[in-house]
Amino acid sequence: MIAALLQMTSGIDPQANARVIVDAVDEARAGGAAMLFTPEMAGLIDRDRTRAATAIVPEDQDRVLAAVRDAAARHGIWVHIGSLAVRRDDGRLANRGFVIDAGGDIRARYDKLHLFDVDLPTGESWRESASYAAGEGAVAVDTPLGRVGLSICYDLRFPGLYSALSDAGATILAVPAAFTVPTGRAHWETLLRARAIEAGAFVLAAAQVGTHQDGRVTYGHSLAIDPWGSVLRDMGEQAGLALVDIDPARVADVRARIPVLDHRRSIPEVAVVAS
Repeated sequence: MIAALLQMTSGIDPQANARVIVDAVDEARAGGAAMLFTPEMAGLIDRDRTRAATAIVPEDQDRVLAAVRDAAARHGIWVHIGSLAVRRDDGRLANRGFVIDAGGDIRARYDKLHLFDVDLPTGESWRESASYAAGEGAVAVDTPLGRVGLSICYDLRFPGLYSALSDAGATILAVPAAFTVPTGRAHWETLLRARAIEAGAFVLAAAQVGTHQDGRVTYGHSLAIDPWGSVLRDMGEQAGLALVDIDPARVADVRARIPVLDHRRSIPEVAVVAS
């Protein structure tokens, strides 16, 4: 089976971003891909909250989502939109991923569980929770490639989520992202390879890259990693599409050699021995 990874430099115009994704759907299908994976915030990256607010709408009004659903149906391909900024029924925002099937129907939704509230040594400060509400549950969905466990960007630093997803039968872990450059250089590949090894699963991580219209700079290096932790594809620092072969038998082989899922135990309460 073939998976396609889209590395993007999303901007402040959702319609322009939608065109990039729709073109990628066409290219992915022409390359024989069964499923396309896009980065986090594929439909809009804009730090200007006033300007962005006019483009963030409920999902049933989202033009990017509608365009991708139509393209998926026309080309008969599954698409994982890593995430879109959408407005919830309660008026708050969600960083929400979507899995769309080959008929254009939404098969799964996932709202980012862990929000990026950090102060980096470079002086960059991010407060995702100032705009977005955190999700409340993990999601895995059956696709032509296998069962895919959903996550988004900062979730990568919380291995318990991926343990839960692999325990639920996920053989592929999707990690769409818009990593900053400092954290990307330091941690991106290391964390992704660790998640693959711990779960004995493929990791497909489509990323944002380069300098965006709002001035943000993202790390890129979309990665496909096999269950042994080997990097199958690193897309570097250029936007574009990559095709990756996914062999489901590889998961069974690795898990048979090192059966970490069988050996997992619930951790009892920690006994703290004071000095």
